Amino acid sequence: MARLPILRYPDPRLHTVARPVATVDERVRRLVDDMLETMYTADGVGLAATQVDVHERVIVMDTSEQHDQPLVLINPEIVKRSDERAVNEEGCLSVPLIYDRVERPARVTVRALGRDGQSFELDAEGLTAVCVQHEMDHLLGKVFVEYLSPLKRDRIRTKMLKKTRDELRGK
Repeated sequence: MARLPILRYPDPRLHTVARPVATVDERVRRLVDDMLETMYTADGVGLAATQVDVHERVIVMDTSEQHDQPLVLINPEIVKRSDERAVNEEGCLSVPLIYDRVERPARVTVRALGRDGQSFELDAEGLTAVCVQHEMDHLLGKVFVEYLSPLKRDRIRTKMLKKTRDELRGK
């Protein structure tokens, strides 16, 4: 397995719409394993392939307390959303150290393929529902900061660009 570099907002590649996975083969399983290692190493609960510059519909996540229940969603589709809404604080591995409140459906049902290529459905609520929706946004080329006001988004963009410049200069 290998740790993959995570794209950082406002990298334009984060706005690429992911294409469906044609076949769940060894290449895709290796991508899943590398994404899981990357997510766990970065102390995240979810990661979309878009964030590691692979523009295919693959998500890995683990919202368990012990971080020992990885979930793989290949070609995920939300098939049901609750009318009830919930506001939760979200963060993102592509926007490190930035957190803000986002409103989303409180519960979703998602249909996807697992690492084994078999189809399954998942009823999600709480953190798992938030994570599924957040990561699926990445597959559509959307980053959570786009739910925020233009002023907040501009401040975050400026902060992230400065952070990247500072890192390149070795500060």
